[in-house]
Amino acid sequence: MQALRIGASGMMAQQRATEVIANNLANMNTTGYQRRRTEFRDLIYDDQARPDNRHSRAGDVVPGGVQTGYGVTQIATYRINEQGSLRATDNPFDLAIQGRGFFQVTMPNGTTAYTRDGTFQLDGNGNLVTPDGYPVQPSITVPANALDVTVNASGQVMARTPGNAKSVSVGQLTLATFPNAEGLSASGDNLLTQTAASGAPTVLTPGQNGAGSVLQGFVESSNVNPVQEISDLIKAHRAYDMNSKVVQTADQMLAPSQGSG
Repeated sequence: MQALRIGASGMMAQQRATEVIANNLANMNTTGYQRRRTEFRDLIYDDQARPDNRHSRAGDVVPGGVQTGYGVTQIATYRINEQGSLRATDNPFDLAIQGRGFFQVTMPNGTTAYTRDGTFQLDGNGNLVTPDGYPVQPSITVPANALDVTVNASGQVMARTPGNAKSVSVGQLTLATFPNAEGLSASGDNLLTQTAASGAPTVLTPGQNGAGSVLQGFVESSNVNPVQEISDLIKAHRAYDMNSKVVQTADQMLAPSQGSG
């Protein structure tokens, strides 16, 4: 009886959906986190011909088709690339992106990772880095005696030093955009990596050619909607219970035949 396998596939699918929802809720306060959504598809079908009987028939092909499905499987977990709300921090090194784009980060192995988490700070050499110490790309170094640092909407970093009435530029932030940003692969620590599905990045000056602008003293909150997630969790729980009931019923239907053997 295929009902056992079909019901089990449904239970596994809803288990995966619950795991994704749990991860969304766990990261509802994670800066720059983008919620995930699970996608499923039906499995293969078994085409069955109409059997012979005493009555005449037109042929083996039934007009409506006789097919038996084999359940469901997970095909993808999409990242919902929507702007989260912006939260003021008054920290001059906290930066948020309004619109499209990702900050670029240089990893220890020399590769580039991407993030919307703009909670940056300075290391011992005055370099702008992530909380884990990864340098922001392009490299930006703030003078040790800087009185204040400002970052404008176009990503230009300005610093004012003692004896100078005007601020001078110490670097230029850029943003990376992708043909399919949802195709980026999450590697943890709020970092994403390029994949074949995402396409190659285009590095742009903030505010130009569709790239977002930079806002100093703000960070982007996660785009998780707790009410929607709880609603999806209830749906997944009910679906899991119904698939579990299918397995129990199929097992009960098989019990007499097993006993008689």
